[in-house]
Amino acid sequence: MMQQSIEALYEQALNRKNKPEESSYTNYLYTKGLDKILKKIGEESTEVILGAKNTNDELIYETADLLFHLMVLLVEKDVTLDDIKDELGSRQGQESRLHERKDWRV
Repeated sequence: MMQQSIEALYEQALNRKNKPEESSYTNYLYTKGLDKILKKIGEESTEVILGAKNTNDELIYETADLLFHLMVLLVEKDVTLDDIKDELGSRQGQESRLHERKDWRV
């Protein structure tokens, strides 16, 4: 079975944004705009939750869908994978804050 990296998936989404192909689903999402992309993120997130309650195969399938739509969102918002990696790196070694926060950055 062929594998695809997150980086390759991001590059594919970026390439479709920069060089639209009229018949592609990715181009459809970019054409419809942020609201459509966000709607798909919500739908796919719900499907991941449902898949996790069912089978691992369903969880894997739905997670792949969610990751694809997340890459489209990141490209749409000009957020790079390095931006995400930097944020993840900034969290390493931090003590977890288990209480509810009003300001998500505090």
